Amino acid sequence: MTAALILFALILLLFSRVPVAFALGGLGLILIVLGDLSPMMVPQGLYSVVDNFILLAVPLFLLMSNVLLKGGVGRDLFNAVQSWVGHWPGGLGVATIISCGIFAAISGSSVATAATIGSVAIEEMSKRGYKKSFVYGLVAAGGTLGILIPPSIPMIIYGVVTEESIVDLFKAGIGPGLMLAGLFILFSFAYARFSSAYKPIQKASWAERKKSSLRALPTVILAAIVIGGIYLGVFTPTESAAIGFAVSLIIVYSLGTMTWHKLKDAVMESMQTTVTIFLILAGAKIFGKAITLYRIPQDISVIISENFTEIGIFVFVVCMVLLIIGLFLESLSMLLIMMPVLYPSVLNMGIDPIWFGIIFVIMIECALITPPVGLNLFVIQAVGKAPMQDVIRGVWPFTLIMLLSVFIIYWLPQIALYIPYNF
Repeated sequence: MTAALILFALILLLFSRVPVAFALGGLGLILIVLGDLSPMMVPQGLYSVVDNFILLAVPLFLLMSNVLLKGGVGRDLFNAVQSWVGHWPGGLGVATIISCGIFAAISGSSVATAATIGSVAIEEMSKRGYKKSFVYGLVAAGGTLGILIPPSIPMIIYGVVTEESIVDLFKAGIGPGLMLAGLFILFSFAYARFSSAYKPIQKASWAERKKSSLRALPTVILAAIVIGGIYLGVFTPTESAAIGFAVSLIIVYSLGTMTWHKLKDAVMESMQTTVTIFLILAGAKIFGKAITLYRIPQDISVIISENFTEIGIFVFVVCMVLLIIGLFLESLSMLLIMMPVLYPSVLNMGIDPIWFGIIFVIMIECALITPPVGLNLFVIQAVGKAPMQDVIRGVWPFTLIMLLSVFIIYWLPQIALYIPYNF
């Protein structure tokens, strides 16, 4: 009964448009006071969020991705990939997904990936006869690779909340990320094959390929430094973010695409996003501590264990719940509200928490492209100056592809677990 009342109060606050951070933190404080517990837990929770070395990676990855976005790196990257695969059937769609995958391996941000690649790909694909709704959906979905292909900001948050290895989570994201990118590419091939509006483009010359590839080479090297350094144990995810930010500054200034004004905008936007994320984290920390003291996660864990004895049914129910709440909550809020409640049940049922983290992140990806609050929808609407209904019409096939990928990973868990447990 207590759990139902708390859940009702939280939903009421969220539907009343109270900011997520204050809804979580305020409700947590009320629960602590009503439970005759020390309010000192609140400042302690706030301090523990700020005083966390691992979370330093979040603003640093945001800074890196915003610097690359403002520096116009996306155009060079897209042009280079296009020169190699643009003449294939659906080649520009393939180039878009590959570009998203490479940028995802740098930024860790879905929004930054969608904005960076979308600012170039939408115009190029529209000129070549691709239906606009398909273009919007492809770029919005391709952007979600930013939180699945490592490094990933949500994976960092998941690791902090569950105290699981962030490096293992990053490794686990490689296989599913490549698989999902491959499914998007196959859909692009199919679209080109059966669409009457598609117009093939001429194969680029070797001179054009060389020129565009050299221009994009620093970005590929940056991705190799960030990812390779983490997996080889040269530096931690936080250190890799700092090194990546420094190298990204060198790249954009060497290319002559960065100005003081653009750098200032990148820093300010990163700061605003960081403050938002940390406020939500702080609110979730207080809320999580409160519901733990009320033994709500433990009680829910018992209910789930008694009613869902099969792992498949449990995962199915969780995915359906995430799909529904993803219509109303943004991705980070979903993670911070749901994981403190679900994690004890995951452990009790013997589910691998690294594998479950990948399932969770893919469902977060779905939330990024489902209306009415999918962030990538708004990014593509702004970048492409598109009617929202066209963007929504374009994303639904990709939502189905993401759900298909969850099904595949459930039946073939080694797609996610082979690399972290063998390398």
